[in-house]
Amino acid sequence: MRVTQNMLNHNLIFNLERTNRTMEKYQEQVSTGKKVSRPSDDPVTAVRGMYYRSTLNEIDQYKRNADEGLSWMSTTDEALGEVTSVLQRVRELTVQGKNGTNDESGRNAIAEEIDQLKAHLGEIANSTFGGRFVFAGTDVKTPPYREDATIPNSSKEFRNTSEESLSLQVGPNNSVSINVLGKDIFNNDSNGGIFKVLSDIVSEFKNPTGSDNDDLSQLDSQMDNLLGHRAELGARMNRIELSISRLEGLEVSTTSLLSKEEDVDIARVIIDLKAQENVQRAALSIGAKIIQPSLVDFLR
Repeated sequence: MRVTQNMLNHNLIFNLERTNRTMEKYQEQVSTGKKVSRPSDDPVTAVRGMYYRSTLNEIDQYKRNADEGLSWMSTTDEALGEVTSVLQRVRELTVQGKNGTNDESGRNAIAEEIDQLKAHLGEIANSTFGGRFVFAGTDVKTPPYREDATIPNSSKEFRNTSEESLSLQVGPNNSVSINVLGKDIFNNDSNGGIFKVLSDIVSEFKNPTGSDNDDLSQLDSQMDNLLGHRAELGARMNRIELSISRLEGLEVSTTSLLSKEEDVDIARVIIDLKAQENVQRAALSIGAKIIQPSLVDFLR
């Protein structure tokens, strides 16, 4: 086949364009640090990168859920710790009031302090996290310890009856209940619970004749119930902390896979770029020799 000058010129230009495209590819990889900048560069790598990136977004959301759940549970645990301290103080005062050495004014003073502790217990029952009541079940916008809105000047009581738990998803198939039902803590017997016990103690100490109510036994029963729920909450907190640790490990491994799939070996790319530059210089040098001078070049 006859090779013409036009064929040589066309092939030279075609090869130079191909070299320039390759150099552009390497330059873009060096500047971005990525193997692909558009799906058409490598569809398989692009699809895998999208999958790993989607997985990282899910992990990030699970971690946010777990952190929020742990904060909610920590707030609940702190509140339960305060309840425990209140009940322990009430028990000390009750033992002191029953020792038979207190006169009427002393018993009234003890009753007054227990009454104030009861009011503080109501404040604890209305503990909030992020503007939501932690002991209100799913009715998080209504204070559980409140007056009866249908009865004017009614006394405050624990009126929440929600039995639904709040759960957060901390994994693809892993949901954790983050709340403790207030009725199980403050009204576990559906008869007034802790507040009823404290009211009975106050009434007993204000009564000049006293009574033989087994207040200490009732207090101990309430404390045992409280400690049981607090232990169960602690177990769930440990579980969610383990979930956070697992998510952090999964995030590291997924990020590593994404990096291997998309990130370039900078040293290797620079070597390839330099090699391509040498190829281009050689092509330009040879091209200058094979392009024949025209009549115009001689007429200059």
